[in-house]
Amino acid sequence: MRFGLDVAQQRMPWSEVASRARFAEQLGFDGIWGFDHFQPMYGEGPGECFEGNTTLAAWSGITERVRLGLLVTGMTYRHPSVYAAEAMTIDHASNGRLELAYGAAWFDKEHHALGIPFPALKDRVDAFEEAVQIVRGLLTTTGFTFEGRHFSVHDATLLPRPVQEPHPPIWIGAHGEQRMMPIAARYADVWHCFGPPEYLADKSTRISQHAEAAGRDPSSIRRAASLSIEADLDGVERTIEQWDQLGFEYLVCGWPGEGRELVEQFATRFLPTQ
Repeated sequence: MRFGLDVAQQRMPWSEVASRARFAEQLGFDGIWGFDHFQPMYGEGPGECFEGNTTLAAWSGITERVRLGLLVTGMTYRHPSVYAAEAMTIDHASNGRLELAYGAAWFDKEHHALGIPFPALKDRVDAFEEAVQIVRGLLTTTGFTFEGRHFSVHDATLLPRPVQEPHPPIWIGAHGEQRMMPIAARYADVWHCFGPPEYLADKSTRISQHAEAAGRDPSSIRRAASLSIEADLDGVERTIEQWDQLGFEYLVCGWPGEGRELVEQFATRFLPTQ
């Protein structure tokens, strides 16, 4: 089992955002994760919130080993061509440590407040499926052309190619069984979903079915979920064992309210010695 740590870059100064990233790497976490929002999602009133992709770029310069990702990059915030160029840049800046996690976006309040268009769900999902294909195409293909209803690119080339071949691992966050999970089954290297093991057991089976329908080997899609770091580490261990039995390979750990001491206790117990 591999573990990432969600640093949650909101309501704290940059010095703390940077310090948490270094702390996670020193403890031996496989990855550090932020989120792709421009305003805090939780708590009352305005507060600090650093943009996601530039945060990853900054983390790439203050860490050496740990992998970098956002849960998840929102399609609505950037044209997919822009996002592909940002992903390529971060992959080079980090020497091949980017996890390219992508989703259709959901935080309507933020969109409305900042004047960012927020299409209806069907249109967002349709656009997202086009965007995934464009991002992957631009990272791997010279003279790439795509004609969609929402996005189009024409004889487009982005250089240099990513450090990771053929492209950084594409994570797709999805739980909707009608549209988003089939998209993940077609295009994702890693499928991530929130929920307890008993909920995601059936979802994992469904991803396998969708993958087979798309002509893919279900085992080619790695499973990832999220884990709460709690003071009851024995209970945490039992939950990890459940995830392992279900075939999940990666858990993104939320930053606990108890802070660094509990994170360190978790790392001492569950992470390999560096």
